[in-house]
Amino acid sequence: MIHTQSSRITWVFICTVLSVLSAAGSAQAQYVGPSATISASTVAQILKSPVEDQKVLLRGKLTQKISHEKYLFSDGTASIRVEIDSDDFPLGIVTENTVVDIAGKVEKSLMASPEIDVKRVVVVTR
Repeated sequence: MIHTQSSRITWVFICTVLSVLSAAGSAQAQYVGPSATISASTVAQILKSPVEDQKVLLRGKLTQKISHEKYLFSDGTASIRVEIDSDDFPLGIVTENTVVDIAGKVEKSLMASPEIDVKRVVVVTR
């Protein structure tokens, strides 16, 4: 009888610990999708009033390669310089006619016009 009661107490203890650990893991889960704080929807808006670290999501074309990891991006309203790390550049051929979605953040500088530090590029149409 003592052995059975001891086993039952051990089983209840293990279940309690697992429940607590499971709840702790759930509490640390984070949403990693698009943010509701994206406020600029065009390049023209960004250039008119750039905000440092402002998150942006834009659709347009990479119209020109300026230098290593620097491109000119246009969404039809204006053009802006973007920086895309080679690890973040999409696989396959991308031309000046390829429509892409870019997600990133605005970077401001006193000595240069604003640019976008791109974190994600998705090809929409080639």
